[in-house]
Amino acid sequence: MADLYELGELFTSELAAVNAINDLNDLRVRYLGKKGLLTQKLKELGSLPPAEKPARGAALNDLKVKIQEGIAFKQAELTTSHANSTSLDLTLPGHNPLLGRRHPLMQVEERVKSIFRSMGFVVETGPEVETPYYNFTALNTPDWHPARDEADTFYLNDEYLLRTETSPVQIRVLERGQLPVRMIAPGRVYRKDKPDPSHFPVFHQVEGLYVDHGVTFADLKGTLLAFYRSLFGEETRIRFRPHFFPFTEPSAEVDVTCFLCGGAGCRVCKDKGWLEMGGSGMVDPKVLVGVNIDPEEWTGFAFGLGIERIAMLWYGVDDIRLFWENDMRFLKQF
Repeated sequence: MADLYELGELFTSELAAVNAINDLNDLRVRYLGKKGLLTQKLKELGSLPPAEKPARGAALNDLKVKIQEGIAFKQAELTTSHANSTSLDLTLPGHNPLLGRRHPLMQVEERVKSIFRSMGFVVETGPEVETPYYNFTALNTPDWHPARDEADTFYLNDEYLLRTETSPVQIRVLERGQLPVRMIAPGRVYRKDKPDPSHFPVFHQVEGLYVDHGVTFADLKGTLLAFYRSLFGEETRIRFRPHFFPFTEPSAEVDVTCFLCGGAGCRVCKDKGWLEMGGSGMVDPKVLVGVNIDPEEWTGFAFGLGIERIAMLWYGVDDIRLFWENDMRFLKQF
């Protein structure tokens, strides 16, 4: 095998001396062409005794791979060097890099989380694919409730569905049995809504929950008032309107004074002076019993609000679909 070793050493030295693509092509032909040095060695393989062919053939293949890889590496090296030497003009002005930015919905969500964190709430997450138990049953939603219908909910099969709200996260947190609990659960939710300027089948919600000794409706009102004043300004006022939610009792819709007109009436609030922001209420005792918490000892409140709703009001966007179309002309404004 001495001749093959010498041929390999010769190739290595000649390859190191190559500084141009044309010279590299000549080197390839010298070794791998029809009359190349290695090609001739391969042709001679057929005349060897059968006992010598396997070892000789393996050595020739190894040398061929070495030559091919060496040429390929050298070609990449020369190509890169050539590109850098011909494209770099230090007299040209520099290019400003394009910087990315957070999606407007994520900007609003981060602001919401920041406010609640400053009030002592922790951020919890949960699966977007849920079971009917966590999404409905554990939240005291009866079997006949229209929210369970296939017309309103995306069912994957009999056992799983896409969550319709982030409220199931509160059940998973309460099941840990680590009280008191002060948490928010932001995330995507899914409902069978036909897309229009104010509805979309996917949107973002923030669920809030506080369970402790002696929690009252006044605590709920104080928490939401502090939140919306941090969000819209210190002059913001809130009001509660009686409502029904299966997992809270009593329940209420929450309105805030229009941050644009201060309650005087404008196009944003449709001249009403108030903006509807979401639902709230005291945690129904049945929900607490379902997770082995004594409602005689522990009480709590829950609330929910929509990120898209806040973003549309905050930025003056009149069509929720704009947040999901990924139109750079729209997104660059934020």
